[in-house]
Amino acid sequence: MCVGLPAKVVRVQEGTAVVDATGAQREVSAELLDDLEPGEYVMVHAGVAISRITSDDEDETDALLEELS
Repeated sequence: MCVGLPAKVVRVQEGTAVVDATGAQREVSAELLDDLEPGEYVMVHAGVAISRITSDDEDETDALLEELS
């Protein structure tokens, strides 16, 4: 099963971004998203930020993942 994880962008630099996903920061590829800015929310899959999401989307996804665990 493939699951994307929501994350908040902390820092962006030359095709990569540092994101925070439930307190864990990691570097991901940001090459699919133009003009990504710190503070935005993204969906991350396999180390790649694949789409922008809203903070409401992030909250909803976190709640669903919590129910599954």
